Amino acid sequence: MSARPAELSSIATALDELCRRVTAHADAADVDKDEETARELFAIERSLTTANRRLSRLSATLSRR
Repeated sequence: MSARPAELSSIATALDELCRRVTAHADAADVDKDEETARELFAIERSLTTANRRLSRLSATLSRR
């Protein structure tokens, strides 16, 4: 099955929402001075953001084909 830009866009939207949720938990952990949890959640946030950028680039490339 080949990747379809519309489906990839939907996945990107889901990643955006997931990233927002993780960020909210990271911010809360930071406020609560739970440094270890905040650090891990912020690392996860960065990974999700990177994944979403890569997905967006792929989607744009596939749309041009």
